[in-house]
Amino acid sequence: MKDIQVLNIKSLEERAKIIRRYVIKMLAKAGSGHPGGSLSAVDLLVVLFYNKMRHNPQQPKWQDRDRFILSKGHGCPALYAILADMGYFSVDKLETLRQFGSILQGHPCMKTTPGIEISSGSLGQGLSVGLGIALAAKLDKKDYRTYVMLGDGEIEEGQIWEAAMAASHYKAENLCAILDQNELQIDGFIHDVMSSHPIPAKWRSFGWHVIEINGHNYKAIIYAYNEAEKIKGRPTIIVAKTVKGKGVSFMENQVDWHGKAPTKEEAEKALTELK
Repeated sequence: MKDIQVLNIKSLEERAKIIRRYVIKMLAKAGSGHPGGSLSAVDLLVVLFYNKMRHNPQQPKWQDRDRFILSKGHGCPALYAILADMGYFSVDKLETLRQFGSILQGHPCMKTTPGIEISSGSLGQGLSVGLGIALAAKLDKKDYRTYVMLGDGEIEEGQIWEAAMAASHYKAENLCAILDQNELQIDGFIHDVMSSHPIPAKWRSFGWHVIEINGHNYKAIIYAYNEAEKIKGRPTIIVAKTVKGKGVSFMENQVDWHGKAPTKEEAEKALTELK
């Protein structure tokens, strides 16, 4: 198998609910981690992995695979859950998140986890790495695409904008950034900490093709990935407005849930909501 089966929207929504349940269970068991930004990214990641990207869980290093980089590495529970669900490694490994000797570290590690392209978590670096991979594909005359997920707190980093400028200069049309715009970072709302608004206008000024969507609307997400694939001569960024902690009522839009694991009781309540 070299292409993941395309699922319909109802099936994608069901997968997302399963992934969110995995995230809650993993973090509750670990007793630490980042639920808010993991849950906000789930729908974008589910559509990407189950409906768009060309990849093969049985051959993680298949040369012609599309590449994905989770630059906002603290959101890795969502990515781990998807990789396990797709067969990159056993689902029972999810229970070992953040434990000593586990293949699932607190931030993605390419040396230990099948399906992880680049170790990440030091914010601001993922887009630069993604651009390098995208340019390598062009030099090698390969048609794989590179996707990079950013956080909206992360784009306060200067290196992001150096990469954005370079990607436009080199016409990296095979590079697609995905901004998980949930408006919150570890210290509060981004407009209070270091506002990056107006976000779409800034990326357009750097020469990027910009697609603005609701990051939880499956039709919009599918359309955005398809549109990005057709753009020539410049990179694309999908600016996806999301809800931090999406799917769990008491976590939604609450900064406290950026980096706090649920207790056993909170996890049970969350899992009940996600049935």
